[in-house]
Amino acid sequence: MSVITKSIVNADAEARYLSPGELDRIKSFVSSGERRLRIAQTLTESRERIIKQAGDQLFQKRPDVVSPGGNAYGEEMTATCLRDMDYYLRLISYGIVSGDVTPIEEIGLVGVKEMYNSLGTPIPAVAESIRCMKNVASSLLSAEDAAEAGFYFDFVVSAMQ
Repeated sequence: MSVITKSIVNADAEARYLSPGELDRIKSFVSSGERRLRIAQTLTESRERIIKQAGDQLFQKRPDVVSPGGNAYGEEMTATCLRDMDYYLRLISYGIVSGDVTPIEEIGLVGVKEMYNSLGTPIPAVAESIRCMKNVASSLLSAEDAAEAGFYFDFVVSAMQ
């Protein structure tokens, strides 16, 4: 839920106008909108590069994942791993656009640990894949934009632990 929606829902629940603090938060949200959209656009336009380079980093750091018996062993399983990375990058872009982690939580993190555990997928490797994507994405962004995006990558990593 965006800061705008949260503010309106809270004010309406109390049958009151928006407070000066809420209006300031909305103003800040609106003024940061162009930056958030720019970040999301960069991630979207660079998604193939981010996934490829991050996948390469992951497989170098975690060769067990692509070795015989690993969850990304073989062409089909490697493609599945990269598909999952793309999924998380997309969720992160949703969070950035909305300026909120709620879409990430509601769409992609509910039950994720249980799912990966049931599949025998090492959650630390999934978290490492997100860190690798953060590293690649950060190299494509300004320092300020990388810091903004980094918050959402870190949120996903924290949820995996």
